Amino acid sequence: MPAALDQVFKAYDVRGIYPDQLDEELAERVGRAFVALTGAGTLAIGQDMRPSSKPMADALAAGAMAQGADVLRVGLCSTDMLYYVSGALDVAGVMLTASHNPARYNGLKLCRPGAVPVGEESGLADIKRMVAAGEPAADAAERGRERQADDLLERYAAHVRGFADRGALRPLKVVADAGNGMAGHVVPAVFAGLPFELVSMYFELDGSFPNHPADPLNPENLRELQARVVAEGADVGLAFDGDADRVFLVDEQGATVPSSLVGALVARLMCEREPGATVLYNLICSRVVPETIREAGGVPVRTRVGHSFIKGVMAETGAIFGCEHSGHYYFRDNYRADSGLIAALVALDALSRAGRPLSEVLAPYRRYAASGEVNRRVDDPGKVIGEVAGRYPADAADFADGLTVEGGDWWFNLRPSNTEPLLRLNVEAATEAEMARVRDEVLEAVGGEPA
Repeated sequence: MPAALDQVFKAYDVRGIYPDQLDEELAERVGRAFVALTGAGTLAIGQDMRPSSKPMADALAAGAMAQGADVLRVGLCSTDMLYYVSGALDVAGVMLTASHNPARYNGLKLCRPGAVPVGEESGLADIKRMVAAGEPAADAAERGRERQADDLLERYAAHVRGFADRGALRPLKVVADAGNGMAGHVVPAVFAGLPFELVSMYFELDGSFPNHPADPLNPENLRELQARVVAEGADVGLAFDGDADRVFLVDEQGATVPSSLVGALVARLMCEREPGATVLYNLICSRVVPETIREAGGVPVRTRVGHSFIKGVMAETGAIFGCEHSGHYYFRDNYRADSGLIAALVALDALSRAGRPLSEVLAPYRRYAASGEVNRRVDDPGKVIGEVAGRYPADAADFADGLTVEGGDWWFNLRPSNTEPLLRLNVEAATEAEMARVRDEVLEAVGGEPA
């Protein structure tokens, strides 16, 4: 088993290069530790299409059963489908995936029954300690049993379709780019019976990612989808990451849609469905998100970046919906878990109701200029944040997640990466010129090297 656990145990999951940083032995030990820590009676295990995912899943199952847990093998699925299984069946779950990372990576995403996330502060650090110590050392008195799931894909697809008003949907031409990831497995099941013409791109499951990386955050990986939407005369394009828990949109003109605008669009419809509802947004979302929530009669609540924070606040407040600028969208009625496909269907519902092109529907939301995320490599992120904060009035600074400074018609957030010595900067302003001024001013104060 690779020894450098610090390299693979992250804030929200276990992830690294297979088999150099993580392998079947590590997966087996994680299975043992997870069951021993949580007392899980049943563990649902899903996997993506990477060649290493099945052997890792087999090893994880062996470790869990050795500790007495029964194992439900979900097989090939998206991460949001695994969360659905955990919520619907009230069982713990583990997804074998490295999401948007290159082919040589793999990882494990863990949740307790009800799709409750397991992160560094909610069990992952304990599992790391147990794995390092070889705990538990002994097998349970009675070994758990394994069974295969059979109807879960159809149950999941029906659940996702339930978030759209079938009566409001109109025929739309939708181009979907699965990037050879798990969207190719789940999208056809979800779209079955809906009045959409689905044009598929790279739906063949292939963990070597022969066409382009399954990472829609990189604009280069959206080029083919943008061109295909225009060539097909489609109404919208959908791009999914490798495990299909995130979605990114392209409008009918081939322009990419910032995730904050998707969040605003979905938030408005969710608030219309449940007047007065609370909606969450993380602190690097555009100001248009809380503005839209208020305009729709909802109550906006700001959170830190990260799914464990979003899900925790959602549980505390009963929020109906939550969005992150990274393309994660959370739904109360989806066991507070994120789902790119649910967000896509709600957006298609909103587009159907509008009866106008997506670019026109989104035009009122394009109120601000944004920098996008700019990364700088620095030796001491905490020290640099303190130095940058000293340049601005104390009453304008917020340290809820890194440093956020509000400047009237602009704001910026500067926060450290959870896994690397990086600072991530996001700036938004009323105009492009003001955004560029603030961005360059902060970057000059940060120093460091581009990353």
